Amino acid sequence: MKKIILGLVIGFMAISCNSKQGPTQDQLLHATVWYQQSAEFRALSYQAFNVAKMRIDMDLMMNRGAGKKAIIVDVDETIVDNSPYQASGILNNRVFSNESWREWVDMAQAKALPGSVEFLNYAHSKGYTVFYISNRKQKGELLPTLKNLKALGFPVVKENMMFKTTTSSKIDRRKMVTDKGHRIALLMGDAMGDFKEGYKKKNNSEQMAQADADKERFGADFIVLPNPMYGKWETATYKFNYKLSEKEKVDARKAHLLPIKK
Repeated sequence: MKKIILGLVIGFMAISCNSKQGPTQDQLLHATVWYQQSAEFRALSYQAFNVAKMRIDMDLMMNRGAGKKAIIVDVDETIVDNSPYQASGILNNRVFSNESWREWVDMAQAKALPGSVEFLNYAHSKGYTVFYISNRKQKGELLPTLKNLKALGFPVVKENMMFKTTTSSKIDRRKMVTDKGHRIALLMGDAMGDFKEGYKKKNNSEQMAQADADKERFGADFIVLPNPMYGKWETATYKFNYKLSEKEKVDARKAHLLPIKK
């Protein structure tokens, strides 16, 4: 009887301890494994940069001597891979925080996406100025990012890095590029806000409708990189309410699934 009681006590203690653990990040598991381990991800990355190179070659033929020309790229999950940060969050039941993200950025260890370094150096060699418009923070995150990008071999200079100051909107920063007299030949990103403002603060149905309206631009002057790990598509499922509990967020994600209709 004592052994049974002891077993029950240990069992209840285990349940209690598990209930006090941090929120699970298991929703990221499949997406992060796919990002890190699938040949399909590498193929899609190469495909994006191959298409970008073809578009640049076409632009060169169609716009000879057309003045200053530019390419705008996002940084995270567009030219560098932050999946180790996501993987650590999964294994340690750690949700995103500014502090842990800053630690990762300071490490300057993000790897280049397949094909990204080669493409941007090719574009640079053809006279295109590369502008890095990212929502990494201007204060504190620009210099370690510059260090990281230089170590990877990207054609980067500090004055062409336009990071977040007061707003995540990129429209003003894109305008700064054109105000400098550059013609933007290509935009590359993993999120729809990297291309135009029309996607901002829209629910997923509205974003998909906007994508339908922009369908002729994808593969032309818009090049999208795959990122199933995070993004506005996810936060839109819970109406951009970041204060929800993890359980409430899971419930919101499930509510957006479209199952078989019988």
